Amino acid sequence: MPMMNLDFLSNDYQEKKTKAQKIEEEIKIEILSGRLRTGQRIVEQDLCDKYGISRTPIREILRRIESEGLIETIPNRGAFVKGFTEQNIDDFYVMKSALEVQCIRWAIERITDDELDMLQQTFEFMEFYTMSDDLEKMLRINNGFDTIIYRACHNREMEKTLHRYNFYLKYAASSSRYPANYLTTVLEEHRAIFHAFMTRNPEAGAEAAEIHMLKTMIRRK
Repeated sequence: MPMMNLDFLSNDYQEKKTKAQKIEEEIKIEILSGRLRTGQRIVEQDLCDKYGISRTPIREILRRIESEGLIETIPNRGAFVKGFTEQNIDDFYVMKSALEVQCIRWAIERITDDELDMLQQTFEFMEFYTMSDDLEKMLRINNGFDTIIYRACHNREMEKTLHRYNFYLKYAASSSRYPANYLTTVLEEHRAIFHAFMTRNPEAGAEAAEIHMLKTMIRRK
């Protein structure tokens, strides 16, 4: 597993992805956000023309998206957008909450000194950009904070699953409005999680994570 770094703190940070990964992500975002509507037919040639690639990689991309339940292939008819229902999204919040609580328990028990140092630096930046009221930067740093914790649990399947849930929830709720006190509220929720790491208290971390996820679900409504 490659080492992490704090590149995401840079103002010009861009995640490194292959062309195929970028195309797959863009198609999934269009489905999750509703720009591609449920029931809409996916035309392979249209995607080839749009992204400038051949049918073979497009078919592989669609196969991976179908494996996540966002597309359904009907024999002799083609591929159609399936998307997620509101119930699916609610379920993802509940499943993410349960996994994240356990992830934080394990991460507090298993985190290395280098990972803890990265978490501390990231939290200090969270404090700074909360004072600066920089929502865009804070959303990216919050994601980095989560990424460090997911990596620190040292369980690849849990790390991969939590990143997938975060992606779904981010774009399925892309129209959500952020309340005026959002940054300061979320900072304090993360402070409780961070404090549990610094005091090496898995149960306090699990409790703080559960409270944070509950309040996240409430904010979505």
